[in-house]
Amino acid sequence: MHQGSVTCVSWIRRLKNAHLLVVGGEEELVTPGEVLGKASDVKPGRGAYVSPHDNTVYASLTGRRSIVPPSPDSSDQRPTVEVTGHKAHGAVPEPGSVVIARVTKVMARMASADIMCVGPKSVREKFTGIIRQQDVRATEIDKVDMHSSFHPGDIVKALVLSLGDARAYYLSTAKNELGVVSAESSSRCNNGPNQLDRDAVSS
Repeated sequence: MHQGSVTCVSWIRRLKNAHLLVVGGEEELVTPGEVLGKASDVKPGRGAYVSPHDNTVYASLTGRRSIVPPSPDSSDQRPTVEVTGHKAHGAVPEPGSVVIARVTKVMARMASADIMCVGPKSVREKFTGIIRQQDVRATEIDKVDMHSSFHPGDIVKALVLSLGDARAYYLSTAKNELGVVSAESSSRCNNGPNQLDRDAVSS
């Protein structure tokens, strides 16, 4: 059998094992948090990421899932799974993105927020963020008081850690340049707003 044929059969087998072979060439619509396959079978491309907890590839945005076969001369013969979002969807949070969000609810161990901007771009869909107690700051985590750190209506600058439970993004403010920012910056996504040291104010 020709080398190219062997390669083709190999990646098709991987797709079947990962339940990613789409009949008739149609691309399937997926949403954030949807499983795209195991990292042992496929590589994440644009719009996808690997969770280190379960070695699974997930979609990070709403769009069409597609499969890109590996190059015949590549040492890694896993196909690449990608999710292509529609332009109308606007900016979409991904792990590693810096976002601006408005706090909507504060609880004892976490705060929820609506993500408004990803980098300098506004979002057009509703994305929910969760800031857990352990992700508020890097030191003295056990002493973090969520109710003194955040209040409903606060605007925060945060780093997207991962897509968590119930399709909400886990956010972190555990860096000097992150945290609660001035309310006047809520309507400007492309300006780096001044951070407020809420811990200093509350102490």
